[in-house]
Amino acid sequence: MATRKNNSGQSTATIGFEQQIWKAADILRGNLDAYEYKHVILGLIFLKYISDKFDERYCQLVDEGEGFEEKINKYKAERIFFVPPMARWNVIAEAAHTPEIGQVIDETMRSIEKKNKRLKGVLSKTFSRPELDKRRLGGVVDLFTNIKNGGNWV
Repeated sequence: MATRKNNSGQSTATIGFEQQIWKAADILRGNLDAYEYKHVILGLIFLKYISDKFDERYCQLVDEGEGFEEKINKYKAERIFFVPPMARWNVIAEAAHTPEIGQVIDETMRSIEKKNKRLKGVLSKTFSRPELDKRRLGGVVDLFTNIKNGGNWV
C-alpha cells in the first residue's frame, strides 16, 4: 500500500490498483487514442472482477458438496453475476496470445449478457475490431490475470 498526498496536502492510501490501470494504458499506448483506452480497460476490469467473484462463490459451492455450483440462482441470491463456463477468465487468459483474443472477449460478453438479463445490451463487444492490436490486448489480459481474487480490486 502506498501513501500519497492529495491536492489539499492530506495523506491518502492507495492499494496499487491505479498503477495497474496505468500499466494497462501503457500497453495500449500507440495503438489506440487515449480516450479509447477506457473502453478496453473497463471492459476487461469488469470481466476479471465478475469472474473473480464468481470463482470465489463457485469454490464455496463446491466445498458445500451439494452439486449446485452451476445453478444460476445460487449466484443471483448472493448478488453475483453468473459466468458461463466458456466465458470464465481462465478461457480469456488461455486465449490471450492468440489472434482470436478479441473474438473470445466479444463472445464472452455476449454469453454473460445472455445469462444475466440485467446486462443485456450493456457490455461492449468491440474487442475484435481490426484497429485493436491483439498482442497488446493479450498483454492487458496478462496484466489483469495476475490480479488475484479481489485483493487488488477496488
